[in-house]
Amino acid sequence: MDRRTFIKTTGGATLLAATGGLAMPALSQGANSRVLKFVPQANLANFDPIWGTQYVVRNAAALVWDTPYGIDENFQPKRQMVETESVSADGLVWTFKLRSGLKFHDGAPVTAKDVVASLVRWSARDPMGLMIRAIQNEIVAVDDLTWRWSLKKPYPKMLLALGKNNSPCTFIMPERIAKTDPFQQITEYVGSGPMRFVRNEWVPGAKAVFERFADYKPREEKASWLSGGKRINFDRIEWVIMPDPATASAALQSGEVDWWETPLADLIPLLKANRNINVDIADPLGNIGAFRMNHLHAPFNNVKIRRAILTAMNQEDYMRAIVGDDNALWKPLPGFFTPGTPLYTEAGGEVLKMKNINAAKKLLEEGGYKGEPVTCVVGQDLAAVKAQGEVTADLLKRLGMNVDFVATDWGTVGARRAQKTPPGQGGWNMFHTWHAGADCINPSSYTAIRGSGDKAWFGWPTSERVEQEVQNWFDAPDLAGEKAAMARLNQAALEDVIFAPTGLFLSYQAWRKNVTGVTKGPLPFFWDVSKA
Repeated sequence: MDRRTFIKTTGGATLLAATGGLAMPALSQGANSRVLKFVPQANLANFDPIWGTQYVVRNAAALVWDTPYGIDENFQPKRQMVETESVSADGLVWTFKLRSGLKFHDGAPVTAKDVVASLVRWSARDPMGLMIRAIQNEIVAVDDLTWRWSLKKPYPKMLLALGKNNSPCTFIMPERIAKTDPFQQITEYVGSGPMRFVRNEWVPGAKAVFERFADYKPREEKASWLSGGKRINFDRIEWVIMPDPATASAALQSGEVDWWETPLADLIPLLKANRNINVDIADPLGNIGAFRMNHLHAPFNNVKIRRAILTAMNQEDYMRAIVGDDNALWKPLPGFFTPGTPLYTEAGGEVLKMKNINAAKKLLEEGGYKGEPVTCVVGQDLAAVKAQGEVTADLLKRLGMNVDFVATDWGTVGARRAQKTPPGQGGWNMFHTWHAGADCINPSSYTAIRGSGDKAWFGWPTSERVEQEVQNWFDAPDLAGEKAAMARLNQAALEDVIFAPTGLFLSYQAWRKNVTGVTKGPLPFFWDVSKA
């Protein structure tokens, strides 16, 4: 019996039997309505939301750090830390004023100098930040609560940049921390968000703990995604790291934990049958699977070899490996953008429908592939990543490629993928991940679509055509112009193979029925959640 079948048929029952049905209920007796125990998608191996882009880090950071603006459920940026903003008639000077009374977790007031230092660090790593940097005159603190961003040309999407929910977000840190080199990790975790990070209880691979910040000043508006009043109803939120699905399933059923972010699809029928558990789609916009290639090193520095992957791959293989037999949980995706959204396009997507191994082998030959190892770095503690990695290993072997399969944890993937060294010297050739559909509705905050070389996301693709169409989208005067630019962008990104999309899939979340206020969205929102 394979592991997937074993998990599906036992659903953690073996674990409960092994403990005599006593250990987990005993643990759950210590829980109360003031403590929420949450099983995140992966281990919190590092905690710098600017240095990297892992969703698990962003999700934790949203508890600890606040942002100047926040995107709501209608994808609109709303004031968050900001009280007022103004822009000059020519669009060149933005002036922002903070809400008064904001405090950091160490008791210091939040000032404009903290904001400026934080935005300088953020803008060195984020595509929208880099665009602003390229046209800025200066960003300066005017007084304790006011800062000014002066530009050489208008940037109409400024508020979206300051409020977007995809990584890296504009999390505001104390100036002393924000002055850390953006390519080095911070070592102090002080924010002004609704929860304080309890560093002395952080055990990577086991748990992370957050305590309610009594001096947090929520907005009056109702919370909506990353905007509005972030009211926390718990004294503590404990992230319990459980990479094994059977263990997490058993813990949820016994009441040892309250909320599981990403339950394995095979376990959903079992969880739905439990009268004490709610199960629902986590985000209706879904997730776009990604086969990310390193454009700096052979063999994927050759576009023909990258095209061979698109020509050979079968998205159904990837999606069924992730979601199982439920056809309602996935769909093929002939492009990079989120289906069902206004700018969705399939232009140039025919290559993803070919599924032609022989044609792909010919491209490998034309590209000069000579049997060099392909180092595939695959996280084993994330079900969606592990499943994709296994499909890729089989695909590459069928193409006649030499597979160097590195099975590791997601934290190590996050650190290794930032390395530009050759694969044989600690680098890599490919890794798998996914992108939340909410991040992929247009190019504004879609980090992974960019082709800006050394400034691009991991893999560092260079594509002048892609960058031009991104700019054309930003400059489009109307919806028709945006759609035209998106179609050209999708085609250019496929022809240059920025990365290989493996399909669109939906994920579930599951929680105990005594927990209320759990909502849908691109990340878990803990505000307004309560436990009886």
